[in-house]
Amino acid sequence: MRIGYFFRVCSGATFSKLSGAINTVHTKSGKNKAGIFFDMVGCFFKYRAGYNDYVLFEYYNMTADQRKTYMTRFKNKRFMLMQNDLTSAEIFNDKRLFDTRFAKYLGRRVLVIEEKITLEQFSEFIKPWDVFIAKPAFGECGKGIERLVKADFKSDEEFYNYVFDKENEFGVLEEAIKQHPDVSKIYPHSINCLRIATLVVDGKPNILYAVFKTGNNGKFVDNLENGGFACHFDLDTGTVTGPGHTSDMEIAYEHPYSGIKFKGFKIPYCEEVKELVKNAALEEPEFKYCGWDVCISENGPAIIEGNDYAAYDFPQLPDEDTPKVGLISIIKQYIPDLKLWAIIALYMFVSAKKLGSLCYIIGGFFSFMTVWYAMNSFSGIAMFDGVLGIVFKCVVGAFLLGFVLIYVIGKLKKNKK
Repeated sequence: MRIGYFFRVCSGATFSKLSGAINTVHTKSGKNKAGIFFDMVGCFFKYRAGYNDYVLFEYYNMTADQRKTYMTRFKNKRFMLMQNDLTSAEIFNDKRLFDTRFAKYLGRRVLVIEEKITLEQFSEFIKPWDVFIAKPAFGECGKGIERLVKADFKSDEEFYNYVFDKENEFGVLEEAIKQHPDVSKIYPHSINCLRIATLVVDGKPNILYAVFKTGNNGKFVDNLENGGFACHFDLDTGTVTGPGHTSDMEIAYEHPYSGIKFKGFKIPYCEEVKELVKNAALEEPEFKYCGWDVCISENGPAIIEGNDYAAYDFPQLPDEDTPKVGLISIIKQYIPDLKLWAIIALYMFVSAKKLGSLCYIIGGFFSFMTVWYAMNSFSGIAMFDGVLGIVFKCVVGAFLLGFVLIYVIGKLKKNKK
């Protein structure tokens, strides 16, 4: 993790915020404030959990073993830097570049706002549709996004002038998606998305989690910062598995607009969603750990946007009567335990004099695997692609051949005796 990021985050911490976090925990748990403070400090140094993480994930209700499994802001940043090459992050941060690069996954037509676009070209683009979404080139949390209705403008020229007005800072104009009616039931005014995180390991895309998000209060965006809800979601069954969480850490068991219960709410096309995000995850090899906002249109799933900084908080929001297991434990299912491999290698080298030369081969193999996978996971170098992939296969083949030869030679010597 970059030291600048560490100090930037710490500089935003204040005594009043810390005091507010302690009071929140005290109110919820009834625990002594001094004890809460010292526990927060201990969690920061031991787990890199700030007071926001401590409150949000309810560290005060966890055992030490449970706390170890939780991803925190600092840990997520470090993991993201290990997996993604941020020198190319503009492909995700600039919506003009993203919509162009991932056009086949969007399920809608997009016009990139450029000075060379003429009124005639603009009129041709808007002709088939009545409603559009205008987005800034840069931005997050739904800020600066506008829903534009063609009928609200007196002419195409007035519409054109508004969209291309530099003060509005629009980067793209998108055809408005028609949401699947089954998804609109719970709240029809926003495009209710699935936030899905993917992790590519050894060239294979894996889905880490899925969360269902929906808007609220008449707003047309589903972000929590705009009053929306986030719920745990099971992609295998296509079902919401818990209540709605707000940015204020409040819990709702049914949507206040429709009265529909969150838990048990069904969403179609989930198998297609899986295929969509896994294919998208392979488009940019320099980015292995990404988040995707996916909507369900009348014609199937479509990607709204991608994020090079995958959210770590959504999948760890605490639900009642569910195991307290954090995102780290899920990630470990896909990334090899390099510490274990290193220990095995060391043990083999130490034991070689007693157990024979075969231990050198095994120790060398696990040493090689530890270094190779570490480089692939943490350096940003694709160690299993191209020439490096061929080298890997050759070296593994050589180790296996050496293992067989030593075993056979040992057997022959034993038979001669």
